Amino acid sequence: MANSSSFSPKYPNLIAIYEHSVATFADRPLFGVKQGGEWRWMTYREFGKQTDELRGGLAALGVGEDDVVAMIANNRPEWAIAAYATYGLAARYAPMYESQQAKEWKYILEDSGAKVLFVANEEILRQVKAFGSEVSTLEHVVLLGESPEAELTFDAVREKGRQAPAKLRHPDGEHIAGFIYTSGTTGNPKGVLLSHANLASNVSAMHEVFPMSPEDRSLSFLPWAHSFGQTVELHGLFSMGASMGIAESVPKIVENLGEVRPTLLFSVPRIFNKIHDGVLKKVEEDGGLKKTLFFATLETAKKKKALAEQHQRSGLLDLKHRILDKLVASKIRARFGGRLKYAFSGGAAISKEVAEFIDALGITVYEGYGLTETSPIATANWPGARKIGSVGKTIPGVRVEIDRAVTEDPKHGEIVVFGHNVMKGYHRLPEADAEVFVEGGGFRTGDMGYLDEDGFLYITGRIKEQFKLENGKYVVPSPLEEQLQLSPYVTQAFVDGTNRPFNVALIVPDAAALTKWAAENGISGDLGALCEHERVHALMREQIDRYSGEFKQFEKIMRFAVIPEEFTVENGLLTPKMSVKRRKVMERYGDRIAALYA
Repeated sequence: MANSSSFSPKYPNLIAIYEHSVATFADRPLFGVKQGGEWRWMTYREFGKQTDELRGGLAALGVGEDDVVAMIANNRPEWAIAAYATYGLAARYAPMYESQQAKEWKYILEDSGAKVLFVANEEILRQVKAFGSEVSTLEHVVLLGESPEAELTFDAVREKGRQAPAKLRHPDGEHIAGFIYTSGTTGNPKGVLLSHANLASNVSAMHEVFPMSPEDRSLSFLPWAHSFGQTVELHGLFSMGASMGIAESVPKIVENLGEVRPTLLFSVPRIFNKIHDGVLKKVEEDGGLKKTLFFATLETAKKKKALAEQHQRSGLLDLKHRILDKLVASKIRARFGGRLKYAFSGGAAISKEVAEFIDALGITVYEGYGLTETSPIATANWPGARKIGSVGKTIPGVRVEIDRAVTEDPKHGEIVVFGHNVMKGYHRLPEADAEVFVEGGGFRTGDMGYLDEDGFLYITGRIKEQFKLENGKYVVPSPLEEQLQLSPYVTQAFVDGTNRPFNVALIVPDAAALTKWAAENGISGDLGALCEHERVHALMREQIDRYSGEFKQFEKIMRFAVIPEEFTVENGLLTPKMSVKRRKVMERYGDRIAALYA
């Protein structure tokens, strides 16, 4: 069991955060958006003004206590304005992703009982109009931009608020602030009910273990519709007077990093993996002295860290590190704006190799852990309490227990979380509540892990994802897949061996890297043809063997197939938070996997 110290939250609700930040940081920049090739910044004062106006406008539309305001949009200032306008009426906010299918939007609108819906663009507006009349509670659809197709726009609702201001309400901590619908890998999404205390206490804990300053800035690309991006970045940075540049798109992240020059980066492992792969590819292309110096930089940083962990240092090593940092690492950091100090990873376990790689470049990696149902932070690494490879210690006000009865393992078990961050429950799903809540209000996470002697938590997989081989050995696929994806030639890997004699894998190649390799090796053909080529298979065999060195013998990949189709949200093989829908992959590729055993 891991216990936290006594904890008194700084903020009782999200409105306390709102009032404090708008008053304290009025003239400071809050949100940056790139328009016409230039970054334009909204101040805290302007954010407060627009939020107050929109709150009045929503009240004029009939939104009151516990009514639901929904949003279908990617991150943008209007997303946050609508959220805090909703909280200020003691109403509930239900965000969705632009990338979701229309049938999911409809389900969430019906399930939540949404009264007002904001939509990002005309295309979404048209799709909503096609089914909107079937959602009995939905009274108003508001377009965030301008269009003759829109009956109501964001600015028009703000104008209503200017004409009829609405008083700011201060909800009780137990009052529901909103829903976050978990996309899930099977069935309909579940509405996680999060209270003001859930979210505000999580933010308060951030202030105790990782205070940030108004000088800090992030490049925001994690969706605020997901709990990690919403609590840790949006609410967290807002509470500390920091600023957020909103990325144009995922493909433009690196370009935007150079423009926004953030000090902080909040991300999921997939983005860190891309940074790792991108840097290594550039180093290989440069070759020669640059390559030699690069690997010397990594080795020096590793030795310096090892000495520091033993409370020792070497003057000569420190000098070498400073020189190499200036010659090599600082040049790489410059590509990301040159000010990046800290990287926060969540959503899934980051590879220890990738974390150490980014660390060696002079960007300190802090990995944390949590779920939508835990608001989300349950554990985190922070200054003075960090172990790479772990997901940290419990944050103030939270405790973790390991239920080993589930796994019948003396060390590993199911992680159970207790504390201020545990959700109020799933919306209208008492059976689902009964499955996850334990006596004392703890939440069964479904994740496997263990605590070390210092109270650091380690994640070892998902309970439901683990499968049993024919020989009775249990395999947890996700850590194996993450390791294979460190190969510069592998974008995604899917490992399976359920009730079979050995493991097999589906390998999705990095199209650009493989095409380049093929051209250099005199191999022609499109991506589909390359995936079937025997020399490509030999390359992938070599990559699998190289990156599975740490696998146990029974975990090794004996056979594999190379497939050209990447797993995406659009083709239904990934959830919006980038988790693989294993059941969907098996439906589509089950025959291909079965053929590997023939």
